Amino acid sequence: MNEEALNVSVRKFLKKVGITSQREIEQAVRTAIAGGRLKGNEALPAKVLLTVDGLGLSVEIEGAVELE
Repeated sequence: MNEEALNVSVRKFLKKVGITSQREIEQAVRTAIAGGRLKGNEALPAKVLLTVDGLGLSVEIEGAVELE
């Protein structure tokens, strides 16, 4: 195994996950506020399930998206 290749690959994957997740969450929040479903001062529970096939890895990460 090449440690550097693994590190670079994991970082690229996480960057893609982070950028995509941020874009989707921000768009959903704006849509919800415009539609009157959110006021804009909520803290929204959030959860991500990370799985890696072939490793048997399944990790649930919980947190909150705070709007104010």
